[in-house]
Amino acid sequence: MQTDKLSLQVGGRSLLRELAWEVQPGQCWCVIGRNGAGKSTLLRTLAGLRAPDAGSVHLDGRLLSHWPLLALAQRRAYLPQGRADAFGYRAIDTVLAARHPYHDGGYWDADDDYQAARDALLALDVAHLATRDVRTLSGGERQRVAIAAVLAQDTPLLLLDEPAGALDLAHQVGVMGLLGGLVARGKSVVLVSHDLNMAQRVASHALLLMGDGAWRAGPAAEVMQAPLLGECLGYPVEALRHNDRTIFIPQEDRRHG
Repeated sequence: MQTDKLSLQVGGRSLLRELAWEVQPGQCWCVIGRNGAGKSTLLRTLAGLRAPDAGSVHLDGRLLSHWPLLALAQRRAYLPQGRADAFGYRAIDTVLAARHPYHDGGYWDADDDYQAARDALLALDVAHLATRDVRTLSGGERQRVAIAAVLAQDTPLLLLDEPAGALDLAHQVGVMGLLGGLVARGKSVVLVSHDLNMAQRVASHALLLMGDGAWRAGPAAEVMQAPLLGECLGYPVEALRHNDRTIFIPQEDRRHG
């Protein structure tokens, strides 16, 4: 995916100005910014659910708006930040719905669709919830079912808005490990995360939205630096070394010492 001078605005405020950016196979980009910086708006634009205010988005060299919807759904999967379940579908049915782009106009799920759905539920540790009404699941369980649907969609590009946000620690680590495995097999991931340390586990690259339209992008080792992160997030950040890892923590607020 490539963006050419992509600009985004909300309510007359500039969120992003002339983003020139490219996502290659086997890369994991973490999008970082404070609340209201435009992270979710950017992801919706990359998914084709919102038109750019200026500039363009291309997928495989083709303007995003020129892709037929079914073909686009075979190339990119999108996980929004929240969801509301109005109907009592079973968990496995919500995952099976992600297989629709491969039905060629048909309505019935094939054996390979069921296998993909079962494998995805198993990978997200929710196979035992397959027949449960999604409205009865906890927030973390429902999130893992939603990620399973993205996995079952089996696209080269995954756009994920805070995928680990509602998960407990064990499942946060598990999801990040799963994403790392997908990237190692050549898939591309763009994820929004407020957890710098969890995102750093898998991010090869980082895109910082500075909140005033400015941005910084590049390899994670170069961009995820404490001074830049502090400027981006509006609060000073410290970087500590622990064994072979860098850990980011908020700088101590000495005003209350």
